[in-house]
Amino acid sequence: MQTGAKLAVNPPPQRTRGATIAQCAILAGGLATRLGTISREVPKPVLEIGDRPFLAWLMRELQRYGVEEFVILTGHLSQAVQDAVNAAADALPKRTRLVFSEEPAPAGTAGALRYARPHLAERFLLCNGDSLFDTNLASLLADAAADSAETLGRLMLCALPDASRYGTVQRDGDRITNFAARPESATAGVINAGLYVLDQAILDGCPDQGSLERDVLPALAAAGALRGTLGSGFFVDIGVPEDLETARHELPAVLTRPALFFDRDGVLNHDHGYVGGRDRWTWMEGALDAIRFATDHRWHVFLVSNQSGVARGLYTEQDAHALNGWVADEARRHGGTIDDTRICPYHPEGNVAAYKRESDWRKPGPGMILSLIADWRLNKQYCVLVGDQSTDMEAAKRAGIEGHLFSGGNLRDFIAPIVAGRMPDTGNTV
Repeated sequence: MQTGAKLAVNPPPQRTRGATIAQCAILAGGLATRLGTISREVPKPVLEIGDRPFLAWLMRELQRYGVEEFVILTGHLSQAVQDAVNAAADALPKRTRLVFSEEPAPAGTAGALRYARPHLAERFLLCNGDSLFDTNLASLLADAAADSAETLGRLMLCALPDASRYGTVQRDGDRITNFAARPESATAGVINAGLYVLDQAILDGCPDQGSLERDVLPALAAAGALRGTLGSGFFVDIGVPEDLETARHELPAVLTRPALFFDRDGVLNHDHGYVGGRDRWTWMEGALDAIRFATDHRWHVFLVSNQSGVARGLYTEQDAHALNGWVADEARRHGGTIDDTRICPYHPEGNVAAYKRESDWRKPGPGMILSLIADWRLNKQYCVLVGDQSTDMEAAKRAGIEGHLFSGGNLRDFIAPIVAGRMPDTGNTV
C-alpha cells in the first residue's frame, strides 16, 4: 500500500459495545537506532526506569483500564524482550496473560501487526512500547465505545508545545483528516500519542512490510475511518537519549498516585440489601461523575466490598465478580475507571459451607485494603476510603489510612474536596 492510497474498508456490523477492551498489543520490536550503544544489548522497551523495565510501567498503567492480556510484538533482541516481560509480569498488580509474536524478519510496525493477526481480538488496544502518556485512557475507551461502525480506529492524541520530533495530526472535529510532516522548528502541535483502539478490519490494509504510521493510518484517514481523542498529561518517548534520561528522572514520580477506596453498597449504589445483579443496581447520584473526577485527577480508584450475600447463598461469588465487572465497564463508558476490586464473600453466620468463616478481609477487618496497598505498591499517606458504615471507618483505621463517612447526596460533590486537596509528594515512589 502507498501512503495516501485509497483504502477499501469493510466495517464490522453495528453492535452494542462495552467500553473495556481486555487485550492490548504492544509494539516492541524496533531497532532503537537513535539510542546508539544504549540499546545495543538491551532492547529499548525493557530499559530500566527506576526499579523496573519501561514496559512494566506501561503494562501497569494499562491494567488500570481493564487490560487482561498483552500481545507483545517482538523482533530485535526478541528473547531478551520475552525474558524481561515474563519477569516483569510477576510483579504487576494483577495477573495477566502474555502472548509473544516474533516477526520472522524486520517488517515494520504494519508488517509486525499483520503477522500477529492470529493472536488479535476483533477489537484491541495497540500501543508503542517506547512511549507513555500519563492521561485518562478511559476517555479514549468511552469515545471508542460510542463510535459508529464506520470508525475502524481511534487514536489518543497529545498536544505538545514542541512537536518538532513528531509528525502532527490534522483534524476536523474529532475526525482525523491527515497526518502532516514534522514542523521544521519548535512549533506547537497535536501528535499521535501511540495509543490506539483498533478493529481487526484494519489489518486487511496492512502490508507484509511497512509502517503503520506512514502506510496505513493516512489511508484510513482518507477513508474517513479514523477519529482521535485529545488527552492531557505527561508524555515521554524514550527513543532518544535525552528523553530516556527524562523518563528515568521523572516517570516514577509522575506515576505516583493517591488512591481512593470506595465501599460499594450505599456509596456507589443505593443499598437495596444484598445486591447481586444488575437488576437491583441503582447508581448513587454523582457516582459515575465521582469516578471520572478522581481518574481525571490522576487518582487510583478501588472498590472494596463485603459481599455476605455469597455466604448466605443469595448469589454466587461469580455473580458478584460479574456485577463488579459490569460496574467497572460502566465507569469506563462514562470516562473514568475502577483500577481494581476486592470483595469478601465470607461470613461466620453464612449457610454455604465454603464461605462460612471469619475473615480479616471482611470489614471492619483491613484485609481488602491492605491487599490492594501491597499489590499496587501504594503509599498509605495518600490513601483515602469513602464508606457509609462505621465498619468502613474502622477498616480504614486498622489499615492505617484516612476514612470519610458518606451519608448520602451527590458523591462527586462529596469527594471533590478530598481529591483536590490531597495530592502526592512527587518524591515518593509507587
